Amino acid sequence: MTGPNATSTSSPAAKMGRHRSKSTSGSTYCMSSPGAESASLSTPNNAGRSSGEEEEKDGGVLFYVNRTGFPIDGVTWERMWTHVAKVHPDGQDISKIRNAAYLPKHPVPSVPNFKPTMSVPDWLLAIQNYMKTLHYLTNGLTSVERFPISFKTQFSGNHFHHVVLGVYCNGRYGTLGMSRRQDLMDKALTFRTLSDLVLEFEDSYRRYQHTLKKVKIGLYVPHDPHVFQPIEWKYLVLNAARLGREDMRKELEKHGRDMRMKILKSSSAQSPIKERSRGKSLSPRRRQSSPQRRHIHRRDKSPAALDRKPAELSTLTDGYQIRI
Repeated sequence: MTGPNATSTSSPAAKMGRHRSKSTSGSTYCMSSPGAESASLSTPNNAGRSSGEEEEKDGGVLFYVNRTGFPIDGVTWERMWTHVAKVHPDGQDISKIRNAAYLPKHPVPSVPNFKPTMSVPDWLLAIQNYMKTLHYLTNGLTSVERFPISFKTQFSGNHFHHVVLGVYCNGRYGTLGMSRRQDLMDKALTFRTLSDLVLEFEDSYRRYQHTLKKVKIGLYVPHDPHVFQPIEWKYLVLNAARLGREDMRKELEKHGRDMRMKILKSSSAQSPIKERSRGKSLSPRRRQSSPQRRHIHRRDKSPAALDRKPAELSTLTDGYQIRI
């Protein structure tokens, strides 16, 4: 872990905060936030902040690293260093690591410079190269659950579609995504329920005169990179134009509870692999899908869905698909 260098000495207020933290019980000490020991918060009132206030503020965890986003600010780095110095057996060596001059600095990509004489292909290439340097994979974060969220909005007679990656960790929801609008892409892990997250997007769309028409929620994406399972993009479909705000909130909260309990199964789950017989082809056979298969899993909460007949599944279901 690298970060901005800071002095290893602490103020008397920080020492007082450490003394008070050690005098409390073990459970309270584990849940207390090290933010009160920051060198920037050197007043006696901040140093004496109770662990209950920190626990209520941070949702029952030590602290959120990305509360202010990236790049990580100096206050967050200070809290991280102080926390490691407390809990690590070799915490007394933190000052040596922080002041080490031989450690390489983490590279930060520079924003590309565009010139009026650049051609369109060169312009796009510069943007693509910059975006590639910002790729962060979440498959290795087993404590973070990922699921797709797609929105359909209407503006000036035209329909627009937008997909973000919903994330769930430690009882909080957030999103990862890209957009030209700051409030339509990344959402911090601060939303207690899935409905709060989706309704926040609806409010953001309304600020840009967009009317939310449909919301599609998928299932958790497996962390196993070798799993033979398609991504469930639209397990729950909500027609926001016909459903009321309270009805949509109830459906989202129910879906969020089912996802947390992991009782939902993908409608395209892989069937058991049968042993190959000699002389028989491995080509997928086209067979008629049963009515139970078509509508047992996916739920469309729009009133018009009750009048529609279930459409025939595409033959692509029996063949190859894009898999993770």
